[in-house]
Amino acid sequence: MSTTLKFSKKLVSVISFFTFMGLGVLKAQINHSNEKDQVNTAARSAFQNTKKIRAGLLDVGYAETGPENGKPVILLHGWPYDIHSFEQSSAILAEKGYRVLVPYLRGFGTTTFVSPNTKRNGQQSAVALDIIAFMDALKIDKAIIGGFDWGARTADIMAALWPERCTGLVAVSGYLIGSPKANEKPLAPNAEFLWWYQYYFSTERGYKGYKTNTVAFNKLIWKTASPKWAFDDQTYERSARAFNNPDHVEIVIHNYRWRLGLAKGEKQYDALESKLAESPSIKVPTVTLEGDANGAAFPPPERYVSRYTGKYAHHTLTGGIGHNLPQEAPQAFADAIAEVDSMSQSK
Repeated sequence: MSTTLKFSKKLVSVISFFTFMGLGVLKAQINHSNEKDQVNTAARSAFQNTKKIRAGLLDVGYAETGPENGKPVILLHGWPYDIHSFEQSSAILAEKGYRVLVPYLRGFGTTTFVSPNTKRNGQQSAVALDIIAFMDALKIDKAIIGGFDWGARTADIMAALWPERCTGLVAVSGYLIGSPKANEKPLAPNAEFLWWYQYYFSTERGYKGYKTNTVAFNKLIWKTASPKWAFDDQTYERSARAFNNPDHVEIVIHNYRWRLGLAKGEKQYDALESKLAESPSIKVPTVTLEGDANGAAFPPPERYVSRYTGKYAHHTLTGGIGHNLPQEAPQAFADAIAEVDSMSQSK
């Protein structure tokens, strides 16, 4: 056999091998892409077709995605947002094998009060107890809790008061637990300016204005809180449907008036609020996040780092990330959930 023929056969063999390998890699990539598409489709379906469960004072509407036997992750939205802030990050987490649950807070979406006689109370401890009741109803003993805005405050409170229920914590803008007493202290002028809507809500004009112009008002907040986020009308309108809740205005107005000491809370929460007024430390593994273009008022990380006494990490995201961080940077938020999960497993 000639040297040329031997070389030709060897070349054909090599080409065949790499062709086979290339097809194998391509097939694997296609399969992974199909699996990812299925996960994304499942997440979209979960957020479009929410579930409902009786939990304490509420019938809680929520989205659920991921395997039922996966590690539970509960994600909490803020104002004026809704569960769709977590749709993309939920799909990422579901693909990793987490069971992700995203409830509407009281006054939002499909979450409603069981009794018409229950006070429409927006104080922080009441909202936190809602999520504990939600976990109890679903028989979830412990979960990773993550959130932003009202959701981060609620997650902080749960980690501080019920650490046995929290595997770990992801809190956008860090430690947000406060009290009406602490809020009596005046801030610097530029910080006071960022609270304009809270002062507006303190007036009867503000109550009427928010009730009349809820959708337009909240869209303005989206723009000012995330000045570099180019969301489209469809994205906003999808979330704006959550404000068409019979208790939305009452809960929002009470929340902000209570914070400023202008509305009373309920005695049943006094003991919890007394504990929270002491700024309790959080011992569970925690990751805090901040965006580099957050247009809302938020504390700098150096101010709250000492409140987290367990395993801890902080990340400031660059690239124009604003207040609605989970929706603006879903991969980074999902990575933070996985990071805190890893923290909880390490010795």
